Amino acid sequence: MARITASVYTSHVPAIGAALDLGKTKEDYWKPLFAGYDFSKQWMKDNKPDVVILVFNDHATAFSLDMIPTFAIGTAAEYQPADEGWGPRPVPKVVGHPALASHIAQSVIQQDFDLTIVNKMDVDHGLTVPLSLMCGEQDPKNGAWPCPVIPFAVNVVQYPVPSGQRCFNLGRAIRRAVESFDEDLNVHIWGTGGMSHQLQGARAGLINADWDNKFLDRLIAEPTELAKVPHIEYVREAGSEGIELVMWLIARGAMGDIAGGPAPKLAHRFFHVPASNTAVGHLILEDQA
Repeated sequence: MARITASVYTSHVPAIGAALDLGKTKEDYWKPLFAGYDFSKQWMKDNKPDVVILVFNDHATAFSLDMIPTFAIGTAAEYQPADEGWGPRPVPKVVGHPALASHIAQSVIQQDFDLTIVNKMDVDHGLTVPLSLMCGEQDPKNGAWPCPVIPFAVNVVQYPVPSGQRCFNLGRAIRRAVESFDEDLNVHIWGTGGMSHQLQGARAGLINADWDNKFLDRLIAEPTELAKVPHIEYVREAGSEGIELVMWLIARGAMGDIAGGPAPKLAHRFFHVPASNTAVGHLILEDQA
């Protein structure tokens, strides 16, 4: 059967993509951030998955205020990098895994989670920046990402947004779905977005490093309790865009310890301030179930 062997958590700041694309990674401002992913790129080579389920939020690219699914799964064969107003990022297209994606949709919907099935969409920095950070820079014309990717979009842009508990429970349902897929696949699930940041209003520029690091502590050691944190705490402590962190709970809910297995192994932890106007957090957890 297919199995989830690891979860990855990372911010997906658009300025990180710009720094990569414009050759700024060795500049003093950016160098410490990219150094935090050196381990991760080697880890990806040493632990190459067959498929990545990548949880992210669309930034008014595939979806708009005209149509906002709470949860949407990409079932297409491929996805082009989106033009977010300054041209698509110079990265390869994303190859999907329609068979596993369709199976996950079937299974998760039968577990009473409503998913929007998306057969065609472009993917923005929310998805491509994590791929660049974990897989390194790729030739946009002749290169390719190391494995197929299933985009899993979550609405954390327009209220009402899903609760942390709902996201955590969805991760559990995704694990059951993967384990019922009748093919031997090594699957990673990534939760992206965050950490603390606010882009507008009187608190624009807010970064709460103490709260962010406590979130990382709890995500590792007490995820079931962390899932109970209400929206208002994210907004109060991590800023209006800090709510993106509920997407990390989908990936954490899919780990084996939540289904009764042993605790995951912490392979890597990294935290950096600032990157543009946000804090950057990153974890790799290896499943021990």
